[in-house]
Amino acid sequence: MLRFLTAGESHGRALVVIVEGLPAGLPVALDDIAGELARRRLGYGRGPRMRFEADELTLLGGVRHGRTLGSPVAIEIGNSEWVKDPDKWAKEMSPAAEDAPSVAPLTRPRPGHADLTGMQKYGFDDARDVLERASARETAARVAAGALAKLLLRELGVTIVSHVIQLGAVRSKSVERPGPDDLDRVDASPVRCFDPVGESEMVEAIKAAAKEGDSLGGMVEVLAYGVPVGLGSYVHWDRKLDGLLAQALMSIHAVKGVEIGDGFEVAGLPGSAAHDPISWDAAESRYRRYTTRAGGIEGGMSTGELLVARAAMKPLATLNRPVLKTVDVRTKEETVSFKERTDVTAVPAMGVVAETMTALVLAGEALRKFGGDSLDEVVRNHHAYAGTLRDG
Repeated sequence: MLRFLTAGESHGRALVVIVEGLPAGLPVALDDIAGELARRRLGYGRGPRMRFEADELTLLGGVRHGRTLGSPVAIEIGNSEWVKDPDKWAKEMSPAAEDAPSVAPLTRPRPGHADLTGMQKYGFDDARDVLERASARETAARVAAGALAKLLLRELGVTIVSHVIQLGAVRSKSVERPGPDDLDRVDASPVRCFDPVGESEMVEAIKAAAKEGDSLGGMVEVLAYGVPVGLGSYVHWDRKLDGLLAQALMSIHAVKGVEIGDGFEVAGLPGSAAHDPISWDAAESRYRRYTTRAGGIEGGMSTGELLVARAAMKPLATLNRPVLKTVDVRTKEETVSFKERTDVTAVPAMGVVAETMTALVLAGEALRKFGGDSLDEVVRNHHAYAGTLRDG
């Protein structure tokens, strides 16, 4: 079983992720991970932190001479901000009891953030005890883990691409989707939009929101090409692939909605127009579905067609013009929420994280389906299974 665990805080010394369950022999280069982390920093509307956040990577274990050992892989992502301002953050985030905080506690929780509920749940009187872990900075560790999952999926012929289809009120009108070779083109867009017309309108929307000190949400579409037939299962509720994907995507910070295929649209259609007709492709000797209403998943299992999932992100809860009403937890007086450094939007970056979470789910289910302690064994099992499907 593939699983991962992250640790660390936004302004702490480092983030750490441990990935367990990867087969031995998977080629891994530090640049593979660094490249994915750099993609996470992309996007028009990001804050100044993205300009100096360097994601200093160290492979602590599980990889030798460029290949996984089959043991857990441990990755450290050093915090360049800690190095940049050690006098502040080394003391502020010190694990030592004798080191008192260097700044006043944050007592004006932000509506829409984890601040207040986290303080109530864990008995804190300083929102920093919550926000440092609740910060989206944690997704850097997830992206590092997902980079490994992508490397495994690549060995099985699976490619994952995301693109922004909505930012604020601007929705792309294009029906063209990026293919498995279009990731560089998507990343070249300042908002990671595949539609040039939609891209320019999205940039203008960000500029307008920035001028007002406001924030914008949006929606990304994640596409997985080459997914094998039969990942997931119908036999238990917690083995359904769409359920696993929904949970994984919903776990991303500020994501409030997930759909598989045309999930919300087909809810209003009659059954005769809501499903993907099945055909037999004699040339490829396989069953085909030429539409994506079900998003490549039926009965909790992958169909072998294009997997389509969408994630909707709410506007960020920290605004550059603090206007959200709140209550000071010490005085109980009405006030406005405090301001941490923030972005106008993080939707383009969220798409990269959504790729990550999709990759981790698909890689985990592929290992569950095909098994194997080494990469060669996993690939061999995958090829053997694919061969059994060719005759229908």
